[in-house]
Amino acid sequence: MLDPTSWSGLFTEYARALGWSIVAAVGFAFGIGIALKVFDWLSTDIDEWEEIKKGNIGVSLIFIALIVMVGFLVHKVI
Repeated sequence: MLDPTSWSGLFTEYARALGWSIVAAVGFAFGIGIALKVFDWLSTDIDEWEEIKKGNIGVSLIFIALIVMVGFLVHKVI
């Protein structure tokens, strides 16, 4: 194990943090995509994207809540 106070140890920790940041970003992107697709399949009576284009704030707030909650779950897993 490298000494974290040395230059090589510091750069190793930076690389590890950057790697985990990339993993978190990819996990979040896939998690949000899957969650939105599943939500879209479950709510067949309404076209959410068309309602958002029309300016329906309620539907957009539901999507925002879904995205935030999936973000919390992905954060806890990673």
